Amino acid sequence: MSKPSATLVALSPLPLYAQIKDALRARILDGTYAPHSQMPSEYELCAMFDVSRITVRQALGDLQKEGLLFKLHGKGTFVSKPKAFQNVTSLQGFAEAMSSMGYEIVNQLRSVRFVKADRQVAARLDVPEGARVAEIHRVRLLNREPVSVEITWLPEALGKRIAGADLETRDIFLILENDCGVPLGHADVAIDAILADDDIAKALRVEEGSPVLRIERLTHDANGKPIDFEYLYFRGDAFQYRLRIDREKARRNARNQR
Repeated sequence: MSKPSATLVALSPLPLYAQIKDALRARILDGTYAPHSQMPSEYELCAMFDVSRITVRQALGDLQKEGLLFKLHGKGTFVSKPKAFQNVTSLQGFAEAMSSMGYEIVNQLRSVRFVKADRQVAARLDVPEGARVAEIHRVRLLNREPVSVEITWLPEALGKRIAGADLETRDIFLILENDCGVPLGHADVAIDAILADDDIAKALRVEEGSPVLRIERLTHDANGKPIDFEYLYFRGDAFQYRLRIDREKARRNARNQR
């Protein structure tokens, strides 16, 4: 295993542990320290960077908090499998977001059918209960491993156009915009955790009852009309949703709600 540079900048405004953390993080992210490989021991890192064990432990502790490392009692410190992530503040399809970061995306199309909208789907899409809607089931594979199950409902007219598109290689968002000429506006998103039932567990290759991240997303067109309602079920060990929360914006929103 190649060693990271042991050069630390004495006059840097960053403390030594932070410089070590940054150096190790860079090697983890560029693959020098591969997923599930064992990190050098504390003793080796102390010699490598010419610092105390306390400094090394602080750097390793911070990397562990970031999810980049994990410890096995009596065995040492290991590199975590990196999680893919998507910025929840940007309205993008899964493949659209992941492909831009260099991931390989494959879709397994499980079914496309037209069903009667139940009460929840009808309310979300603003159609009468019992109206025909398209229901699409897909499993999304990230670097050839299943990462999410996606169940999508669309109004019948849009669904008929979507059903004829290439759902095995393309995001529904891009099909809506480019093939159907429907400009997307905004989405309402709710995030919670559930336990995987048998169907989801088999699709994601996890144990039944394992915790999975559930995303409920209702997407509207540019005129505010709901056009796409979906549930996305993600493996918690393989994916993150990230967002930035601004304190000043939160204060403005609170004032506006008074």
